[in-house]
Amino acid sequence: MQYRFHQNERISEIGLGGYALSGVYGKKDTEQFINVIRRAYDLGVTFYDVADIYGPAEEILGRAVASFRQKVWIATKVGWSSEGKPDCSPEHIFTSCEQSLNRIKTDYLDLYQIHFNDPDTPVETTVGALERLQVEGKIRHYGIGHLPVDRLASYFEIGKPFSEMAELSAVARSARERILPLCQAQDVGVIAFSVTGRGLLTGKITPGHAFEQGDLRLMDPLFQRERFTSALRVAERFQTLGNQYGKTPVQVAIAWVLAQPGLLCALTGPSTIPHLEENLGASGWVIDEADLSELDSFFAAEDRRLMHEQAQSIRIILTQDLQPERAFNDLLYALESLVEIKAANEEEIMPYIQKLLSIRERASINSTHQLREIQAALQHYAP
Repeated sequence: MQYRFHQNERISEIGLGGYALSGVYGKKDTEQFINVIRRAYDLGVTFYDVADIYGPAEEILGRAVASFRQKVWIATKVGWSSEGKPDCSPEHIFTSCEQSLNRIKTDYLDLYQIHFNDPDTPVETTVGALERLQVEGKIRHYGIGHLPVDRLASYFEIGKPFSEMAELSAVARSARERILPLCQAQDVGVIAFSVTGRGLLTGKITPGHAFEQGDLRLMDPLFQRERFTSALRVAERFQTLGNQYGKTPVQVAIAWVLAQPGLLCALTGPSTIPHLEENLGASGWVIDEADLSELDSFFAAEDRRLMHEQAQSIRIILTQDLQPERAFNDLLYALESLVEIKAANEEEIMPYIQKLLSIRERASINSTHQLREIQAALQHYAP
């Protein structure tokens, strides 16, 4: 395992994330995951990331690392209330921190991260709460994630975040343009998540792949329409490159993320020891500059093609009759794609996404009518 240094701290360049324990990819075996965490430590992993809303993830991590707690980084997150909305108020942060400490059974957190944007709480108020936790010794550093770029800038101006958590993979590359340069300029380390495209870059997902009921990828826009087709082309390219280097596609995918400027740690979420060991094989080698440059040319051509195809799909989704069995997925795809092709920004789109998710959760008899209302409200965005 290779390590990276940031603000005088040493962190394994590949970390282990516990998002899968929330059940988004199907049920996971708790004891097996504990074994994965302990094996990861044996192989040199020192960074472990969970969140207060990842089901039993904090408790499981605490059990797993109890015997070597002082030798690893524990990172968790705060920012989502029990009422199901963003909350970065001091009261919520203080209460949630105590609860996380109790669940993990530790006296301190190495990294406490703002998980979601709370537009109702001023950034200076949130930063003040985090800095108080630092003074009290309950957290060593604080970080941010899942925030609009303008909100990131506010945190950088008002506070001193250690890190920013951003989605980054060869099939979700927008952070390279919007987030990495900003973080580098502010000496903020980037922790990448979903580095294998939620499994898309493993080479094991093909057209018609059947996910189990409840798997988040059944509605994930990355697995829909032309985005899925494009991602499969990227996976095929990584398969070819892996053959050249004697590496698996997923090892190439993680190595590509690690090659990005300002990257501190790439989070992976394996639920078995063989998958863990394969992922860690991405550390200790690099993709040649010539191959990275060739990949950039490939991605640029892919982006041009994808943008054109996405614009066509958005137009169809927003102007033609919704198909009841696909209406939710299609609207979610259109919303994310509007941001991807820069026809709308995140701040404009987020209220629609929240309303869409609320409709899906309630699944009322009026759902079809409500979905059509969202479609109508979005039609002026149609390219």
